[in-house]
Amino acid sequence: MYAIVRAGGRQEKVAVGDVLTVDRLAGEPGDDVRFTPVLVVDGSTVTSDADALSSLVVAGEIVEDLRGPKIRILKYKNKTGYRKRQGHRQALTKVKITKIGK
Repeated sequence: MYAIVRAGGRQEKVAVGDVLTVDRLAGEPGDDVRFTPVLVVDGSTVTSDADALSSLVVAGEIVEDLRGPKIRILKYKNKTGYRKRQGHRQALTKVKITKIGK
C-alpha cells in the first residue's frame, strides 16, 4: 500500500516505514504529523475520490530537523563593478511514515 501526499507544496509518494524530507514543520522530534492524501493505492484498488480520501489519514513522526545544502547566489553586472554574493540553506524536517489508513 502506498499513498501520494501533499507535503511542503510538493507531492510525495510514501509507504509505511518510508523516511521523507520536507520543508520545516512545526514540532519537536517525536511529535506526530498528519498529511493530506491525494491518492491511495491498495493493491489493485485506487482511491482518488475526495470524499473517500477525507476519511483516510497518512500519519508520520518527526525524526529530526536539519538544514539543506548551501546554495550560493552571485549577482554580477558587467562593466559596472556591481557584485553581490549571498547564500541560503533551507530548513528541512525528516518524517517517518507510520500509518496509512483510517
